[in-house]
Amino acid sequence: MPQISNNKVQHVFLVGAKSLGAYGGYETFINKLTEYHQHDDRLKYHVACKANGDGHMDETKAEGVTCLRKNNKGETVEFTYHNARCFKIHVPEKLGPAQAIYYDVKALSECCKYIKKNRLDNPIVYIMACRIGPFAGHYYRKIHRLGGKVYLNPDGHEWMRAKWSAPIRKYWKISEQMMVKWSDLVICDSVNIEKYIHKCYDGRGIKGNNPKTTFIAYGAETRKSIISDDDETLRSWYESKGLSAKNYYLVVGRFVPENNYETMIREFMKSKSTKDFAIITNVNDKFLDELEAKLHFRRDKRIKFVGTVYNQELLMKIRENAYAYFHGHEVGGTNPSLLEALGSTDLNLLLGVGFNREVAEDAALYWNKTSGDLAGLIEKADALTDREIAAIGQKARQRIKDAYSWEYICGRYAEEFLRRN
Repeated sequence: MPQISNNKVQHVFLVGAKSLGAYGGYETFINKLTEYHQHDDRLKYHVACKANGDGHMDETKAEGVTCLRKNNKGETVEFTYHNARCFKIHVPEKLGPAQAIYYDVKALSECCKYIKKNRLDNPIVYIMACRIGPFAGHYYRKIHRLGGKVYLNPDGHEWMRAKWSAPIRKYWKISEQMMVKWSDLVICDSVNIEKYIHKCYDGRGIKGNNPKTTFIAYGAETRKSIISDDDETLRSWYESKGLSAKNYYLVVGRFVPENNYETMIREFMKSKSTKDFAIITNVNDKFLDELEAKLHFRRDKRIKFVGTVYNQELLMKIRENAYAYFHGHEVGGTNPSLLEALGSTDLNLLLGVGFNREVAEDAALYWNKTSGDLAGLIEKADALTDREIAAIGQKARQRIKDAYSWEYICGRYAEEFLRRN
């Protein structure tokens, strides 16, 4: 039987997220993992963060940050957050789509330098997403020579994402194959992803073995926000955005095509709903202009892009007060924004793909991308009684409590990181 060590500090290096506290899945995950483990003396996290460019880490917006080191320009390059050591990686922006590959490779190089310099015992390097396949074998061998292990979270089907061109999609698929091979453990955040890994890569791991996998989902909070309905911060936010409690549909997430903003906006515009559609996201102007050219959504006063909300308690309250939540994510595993919605919002309208159904089961309503389907569901949702909505919300919260609470998920990660085989 595997043993769990309580004697030595287990150093875990987390590579693949751009920053902590942003809306991406890995960013949310690392934020919560370090938060829940910040007082666990058995674990020490080292987190790579992006120093510049899209999605970079701005530690001035996070609470409880302590600077450890600055560069000769006076910029913070190393700091602690949730008792984790965070180190910044500067990325040449001229690289374009290759920035992500450079970022991960550079982060891995820095991890190896730190492990060697500090002579760390049995470190774990946990890589999130399959971006650097051609370099996987090299770093696997290097980390093993240093006495460490390589863990991988393969994310969803990155090679299917709409934002990538055909050659890049092909690269992602090949990269995924190589990274799964050169990993000691593949941690899948979805049962469907774990099945997919075995279906595609059994017999193609190290020395022709099957890849070793385990399933650990993302998590969510089930408590209520500490912000009250009459809180001045909340009232001021509603007033500035032209919104009111229980009178808006909501979506929170990255502003990318595969999250189906186009379908959600188009269908909402078709519906006869008198409510608003509030979109909390870090807007990409190019994609926004493309949507406007296709949909002319700016003519519809119900469609409201309301910016970002970094105050987590305020964001939780905005979710609680939404009439309903849209989730259009089509590619990926267990998505944090879906879990957070199920934990906070009574009525959830989800794109009916396998990943989403696996998570919500019968605790949500489902739509497809057929013209008119979501518009019809919106009108049905508008007609539901308060009692019907409350019953659906109770099911959703129970689903999160049973399988996706952050306490449970972070406990599972502690088990896996502290395991001695």
